[in-house]
Amino acid sequence: MSAERREGHGYDELRGEGWTRLLAAARRRLERTGGALDGDIGLTAPGEAERRTVIGITGRYRPETVKRLAIPLRDLDGYLYDRYGTGLLQTLGRLHGPLRDRPAERADEQARREQALTSAHSSRLAGQGWFAAWLDRIAADGTLTRLVRRGDAPLLDAAVRVLERMADDGERIPGPAVGALPLPVLAEWATGDTKALVPGTPLEQLVLRALARRAGDDAAVPRDRAGRRALWESAGAIADDLASQVLVLNIGAEGDTVVCDWLRDAADFGIPFRLTLHQLATDPVVPAARIVFVCENPAVLRAAAGELQDTAAALVCTEGVPSAACHKLLGDAVRAGARLHWRADFDWAGLRITAGAVARHDARPWRMTAADYTAALGEGESTPLAGPPAASPWDPGLALAMEASGSAVMEERLLPALLSDLTGT
Repeated sequence: MSAERREGHGYDELRGEGWTRLLAAARRRLERTGGALDGDIGLTAPGEAERRTVIGITGRYRPETVKRLAIPLRDLDGYLYDRYGTGLLQTLGRLHGPLRDRPAERADEQARREQALTSAHSSRLAGQGWFAAWLDRIAADGTLTRLVRRGDAPLLDAAVRVLERMADDGERIPGPAVGALPLPVLAEWATGDTKALVPGTPLEQLVLRALARRAGDDAAVPRDRAGRRALWESAGAIADDLASQVLVLNIGAEGDTVVCDWLRDAADFGIPFRLTLHQLATDPVVPAARIVFVCENPAVLRAAAGELQDTAAALVCTEGVPSAACHKLLGDAVRAGARLHWRADFDWAGLRITAGAVARHDARPWRMTAADYTAALGEGESTPLAGPPAASPWDPGLALAMEASGSAVMEERLLPALLSDLTGT
């Protein structure tokens, strides 16, 4: 054999059609087993060139009708060493680059997964059910594996830091408060990158999945922008202080700022007005009203503006789950001595919203008793209750009555009574 061949040169033969599938099969097998030369590799439906190659390697005749060829790896290794001076592993490396050690890669990947999970489980939030369920889910559905493979495993620690930053006393994540965190500030604090929590980033996805799990066992991350913004606000972070708004009627204002002037002018004419969180944060507003009614649906506020105009009592509409702007305005009102009378739809979400207002703002439920529900239920058609049940601690009979009937009643059903209350204050 020539010195050139003994040094491993002259592999042109191995690039021919008789060798291509054979060497590819050998590479797959060796990468899968960490380079072990035990066992055979096989070729199904071999071509003529492949049949002749295998005969040359093994020294055993194979008929043209053969359907599958099996070649011991050690025979292939010996053949290549004798012919080229390089065994199978070295030959494959020179032809197509180094072989992967997949068992070692899997072991390393598993070690990095376990390290990331161990770090996350050391969080002060680890004892909370929603947090543990979130970690279990991302470990089981492939999310953590994808992060590890992309080299993004540190994002899990960053997500935990974000959740801890929003946590209060290690026991709960509060709703948005006076000092609610803008997302860029929160992102820079956790990662050093102000854009780490912009929509669509892996970190945003991780944190929102945790917040959705906190909101309910079966809760999913909202697909719409408004829903995602509300989810952030429920945890005390502000995605957009201009998009966070609250709809009001006749609340008036104390103070000599521009926004206070606008509110007084709107109240003088009974005109609905929208406030942004940005306005409330930069131009503080203290509502002049000592009693503020709170409803969930804009239809109630629209009816009050249309029928009662400037004679209606101060009214704030949450338009569903209260925004950060809504909580800021009402929190300031309560701290200034106002009393809130709060109601929502007779559905499970409405009970949760009202219970949250009672706990957070010491609000008084407004026509949210079992008797009110029963009366409204008899006024017309209703829709089925959906989602997980909720409690009504201010009137336990309300939740029981709703569960028994299985029907949700929107607050518009009580409109005459609500307008009467707004007139009498």
